[in-house]
Amino acid sequence: MIATLILVLAALSRLLPHVFHSLPFNFTAVGAGLLFFGSRTARWQAVLAVAVMGLMDVILTTRVYGYPFHLKAYLVTWAWYAAVCLLGSTLLRRTTVLRLGCGVLASATSFFLLSNFMVWMGRGELVMYPHTLGGLVACYAAALPFYGNDLLSTGIFAAAFFGLPIVAMRTAEMMHSAHQPAA
Repeated sequence: MIATLILVLAALSRLLPHVFHSLPFNFTAVGAGLLFFGSRTARWQAVLAVAVMGLMDVILTTRVYGYPFHLKAYLVTWAWYAAVCLLGSTLLRRTTVLRLGCGVLASATSFFLLSNFMVWMGRGELVMYPHTLGGLVACYAAALPFYGNDLLSTGIFAAAFFGLPIVAMRTAEMMHSAHQPAA
């Protein structure tokens, strides 16, 4: 239940930069939410994560940006959503700071590399950079601030999503043991 709630909140966090124009772009809970969801659910439930995030893609593309929605343009992104959930499933049995840090780094970096490659590969009216090595380098260079925001936000939200349940459990244990009669 908590994993699904966090997934929905992560999807909704994509709208915040558009609602509150002062928030930096790519400062969302998406990567951390997918890692957490993947760590708390069965692998097949990555389909639910793809559906929730895919719905947000449709809403953002058609309602916020005002572009037509083309399914083929999002298939790679949807595969990325599933891959991050599956990466999160590796944290199911043993979550450590190092493993979570690697998951955060892998999530943000893979999104940076994949999404900006897709921008560079744009077709028709979506061509923003020339299809040359220089255009690819320019595309990645222009996206570095977005990568920084994504890496920072994924780290912060992952620390909260994975850390707060541990803090709550330990607090409950301490309160429970404080009320136990001494032996």
